[in-house]
Parts: sequence; structure tokens; C-alpha cells
Amino acid sequence: MTIQGDTDARLAAGRESVASSDPEFDPVTSEDEDYLSAPADYRVAAYPADFTLEVLHNKWGIDDLEIPQFQRAFAWRQVQASKLIESFLVGLPVPPVFVYRDSDSERHMVIDGQQRLKSIFYFFDGYFGEEEHGSKKVFRLTGLSPDSPFSGKRFEELREGDQKRLRNAVLRLFVVHQLDPDDDTSMYHMFERLNTGGTLLTNQEIRNCIYEGSFSKSLNDLNRFPKWRQILGKEQPDSRRRDIELMVRFFAMRDPSGYRKPMKDFLSRFMEKNRNASDAAINEGGDLFRATCIDVIDGLGQKPFHFKSGINAVATDSVMTAFPHRVGRIPADISERY
Repeated sequence: MTIQGDTDARLAAGRESVASSDPEFDPVTSEDEDYLSAPADYRVAAYPADFTLEVLHNKWGIDDLEIPQFQRAFAWRQVQASKLIESFLVGLPVPPVFVYRDSDSERHMVIDGQQRLKSIFYFFDGYFGEEEHGSKKVFRLTGLSPDSPFSGKRFEELREGDQKRLRNAVLRLFVVHQLDPDDDTSMYHMFERLNTGGTLLTNQEIRNCIYEGSFSKSLNDLNRFPKWRQILGKEQPDSRRRDIELMVRFFAMRDPSGYRKPMKDFLSRFMEKNRNASDAAINEGGDLFRATCIDVIDGLGQKPFHFKSGINAVATDSVMTAFPHRVGRIPADISERY
């Protein structure tokens, strides 16, 4: 009973933590079952690797260590980050970080631990957080005991010996690599289960994190196409990326013969395969999507998939995957047929 309740919390969060400007979506029982489905059987290799903080900082600088970007990606306050730095300086243990090794690029994707890593990198760089309004906040160790020799200091203000101690401090990483099946879908499930920062992500938010690339960027751009927004009935993009998931389904279901349950893994495999699609493929797909949206609006009018209070995903799939086969040649009586 507890397991079911905990699992349902992520589904509920995807529906409840929305903005007033977000499109509404009708719940679909089969989609909920798919959303909560268990992962496939995997063969995964996992091994510990100890790195100095200086090496990790260098890896981050050359993009060998990838920290995914998503809503509220860095949530720690400066006091929390300062206490982490102090832990390294005084020799206290720090929890390990989980990373996934990509087979092709050999880059490491951070699955759990980005708050710790970014705190370290920010302190080395001298500024806390990203630039806001053209300025950065200086990172001084705050919230420590007044008796601490590190209180109020930036990295460059530490004694030379303390700087070396921090550079040479060790953080353990657990490196995970999927052996079978021949894809990276286990990374999705690990991200879903290990990221415990308090933000319950939707399926598409997770995909945006781990399959970031040219395809993901093109989806963000296409998501603002006016005809698509008319179909959804809301001018602004959905804050939980549910509208983008509908777009991924549009592209993935162009070849439904490759589909196998569950849908969430099918979409993840598609995004992984097309993560760094060529400009030609992206342009071709974008043109088809826009043409389909124009045909849907011309033939069915605005908000054609709203049957109750929100968007019906099943109807959206059915029409949006059928219309591309007759782009520009939609029958005049399509509204009556629909």
C-alpha cells in the first residue's frame, strides 16, 4: 500500500503542480498505467570511482561531466553549499554522486548529486549561482561558526594549504553503464528514482534532462508555433513539458511499427536515437509538424481535442499521426468525419 501511494505521488504532482497558464489534460487510465509501469530487466555495470575535486572541476570545464538543466536545477541556499565546502575542508564524509557513462561520447551524465557538484564548482569559480540581471553573487562561506577559520572567506582568500586541501579532497562517484538491452533507457529510470531533490519531475521533464541536444532544442522552438498553441488552447508553453511530450509522440508515432510497451520507454528510446539529429532531419520534421498543425486548425478548428475540460491525448495521437500522410490534401468534409 505504501509503495503504491509513493508511486502515485509523482503522477499526482505532474497534474497538480501546474501554472494557471498551462493547458489542461484529461486523465486517461491506460496512460496512467503506462506512466507507473515498472522498468524492463537490465544488465548494468556499476563501480565506484574516486576523483579529487580539482579533477571534477576540470571535467566540468571541458564538458566531460554533464549536469542536466531543468526547472529549479540548483535549489541549495548559500548556507547549505558553504557547509558542504566546510565538510571537505575539515575531512567530514560527503555522500557519493551517481553518474551515467554514455557509451558513444564517454561523457558522464549526473543522475544524482548536482547540488553538491555545483556548490563545489561555484566555490572554485568564486561566484554563487548563475548570473542574474547582469551580475553574479560572490561566494563567501556563510552560516559557519564564528570560530571557524573559513567563515566569510572566498576560495582565493583561503590559506594556500587549505586551497590545496580542498583541491585534493576526494568525492566518490558511482559510475553506471548499461550493458543490456542495447540502449540507454535505464538512465531514465535511474534519474526518476535517484533524483531526490524534492522536485517530482514529469516523464518529459526527465527526458529533457537526459536527452538534451539538437532535437530537444528544436522541440522547444516548435512548441511556440502559433497554430500548435491554438490546438492546445493556451498561448504559453506548459510548465511541466506535457505539451512537448505530445510533440514527441507525434514524431515517434510516424513509424508505429517500432512501438512496444510501455509508451514512456518507447518515447525515451526515440529521443535518445534522435538526440543529435542533423539540421536537415530537424528542418524536415519541423516543416511536417507545422504543416500538420495548419491542416488540423483549417479542418477542425481551434482546440479540436478538448472533449471535457482538457486535452484528450488519445484523440490528439489519432489525428496528429494520421494527418501527416495527407498534408495539404485533407478532405473537405474532414470535420464531419471527425
